[in-house]
Order: sequence, then C-alpha cells, then structure tokens
Amino acid sequence: MAKAGTKVAIISDSASDISPELGKELGVVIVPIIVSFEQESFKVGEEISMDEFWRRLTAPGAPFPKTAAPSSAAFTAAYDRAFSEGAAEVISIHVASKLSATYRSAEMAASSHPQAKNIHLVDTATASAAEGLLVKRAQRGAAAGKSAAEILADLQSAIPRTHVIFFLDTLDYLKAGGRISPARAAIGGLLSVKPIIDIVDGEVVTLDRPRTASKAKERFMELVGASPIEELTMLHSEAPDIEAFRTELCTRFPAIAALKPGIVRAGAAIGPHTGPKGLGVALIRA
Repeated sequence: MAKAGTKVAIISDSASDISPELGKELGVVIVPIIVSFEQESFKVGEEISMDEFWRRLTAPGAPFPKTAAPSSAAFTAAYDRAFSEGAAEVISIHVASKLSATYRSAEMAASSHPQAKNIHLVDTATASAAEGLLVKRAQRGAAAGKSAAEILADLQSAIPRTHVIFFLDTLDYLKAGGRISPARAAIGGLLSVKPIIDIVDGEVVTLDRPRTASKAKERFMELVGASPIEELTMLHSEAPDIEAFRTELCTRFPAIAALKPGIVRAGAAIGPHTGPKGLGVALIRA
C-alpha cells in the first residue's frame, strides 16, 4: 500500500468492461455509462446486467441502443468519495474521448472540484477490455505505492502500445449503428466478409477484410503474433467458442499461454457495434 498521505485512488468508467464487482475487488471505482433502448435508460453494471443487455440487443426487431456519458455530478461524487476515504491524488482513466463524451464529463467535474490540482485525467484512446488493461495496470502501480506521476508516466508509455484486435461475425450491427452503409453491409454479407478491427488513437479502424471465418481467424492470428506482447486478455461478444479460441491462441503462441490470459465479455461500449459472436483480444505490446 501507498504511504499515508500519498495514496493514489483509481477511478474509471464501465466502458472499460470492468464490472462493479470486479472494481470493488480491485479497489477501483467504476462510474457507470448509460445505455438506452428507446425510452428506457439504464446505468451499465448497476441497473442492467450483462445478460439483460445482450438479451435486449439480440432480440428480434430490437431497437438499436444508444449510449451516453455519465453526468459530471457522478464523477464529482466519485472524486469526493475518493478524497473522503483518504486519497491524496486521483487518477481518472477513461474511454477514448473520440468515442464518447465520458472524458469531457469527467473533465468538467475535475476542473471545478476543490481538489482539482490533485485529479489527473487520462484519455486511454481505446475502450472495452483494452481500457480495462490500463485501469488494472494503474491500480497495480497504486497498490505498489507508486506516485501519481509514476503511474501517469507508465500509462502514457503503455497507451500507444495498447490495442483491441477483434473480428466480427456480422456486419448487421455496424450497419444499424450507422458505422457502414446498408449497401456496403449487403455486399459484405454476400461475400461473407469478417472484418478485423482495432481502435487506434481513439478511432475504430479496419485492419483487414478477410472472407470467411476461417480466413479471418488465420489473419487474426498473424496480426496478434506480429510482435511481442506484455499483457493480453481474451475479449468476446457472446461467442460460445471463446474457450476453444483461447486454447487455440495459446497453443499457437506459447508466450501468450505464459501470460495466462483471462476472458472479458464485451459490454455496452462496443457490443452494439460488434454484435454477437465476435472474437478477439485486448493487448499491450512489449
């Protein structure tokens, strides 16, 4: 633990796909983002479970959900709590500002807080389990007694090396969310295109567009194994074969097997765009 008077508290948002339960276990405060299905809105992880989110998303004729940032008041409350519990400094780590207004909401709360000079904001330029890897990394540093400056320097080094490499089973959800045109989705469907995506500098980019799932999986393996990896976790969007996929990846790359990767279930941050049966990893390159 950090010495008295130098304690660093870590705060994040549920776009990291860190559940409130895991957040408590790690000692990280998770401020929930909001997901709406037509007129119903829920705080992710608090008012809607992962099971219920996916049930609603994949129901026949389901409305496409919208996500919204937490209020600045929610962040103010989180900062107040951290300082009242003895934190000397707060590091507030968030989903890419290009993908969500969450960072801006946290920034508004931090700038007007009485302890503004002791609140440090981090734009991870990513989302989902990749954001989660960075949050856990920061928490390990805080638990080891590192200063806020040391943790921030480590995060700034790690962020450019952090990726979400993910291949999709369907283009339907990218179409529904307006990420691609209906015509492009139709052509992709006819050609059985399984796009492989990454989040680079806060923007979703397509790394490749292989045809068929088998070709997508092989290309995915090539992309993941392109250079050494420091940290990695499996990521999926309701993919029933995620365990077998992890075994396959670890068999092919003993260095990844040595990392003993866990499995993260994608939630409201990227789930509406990937749709079900997506497979991938979040990783930090060495």
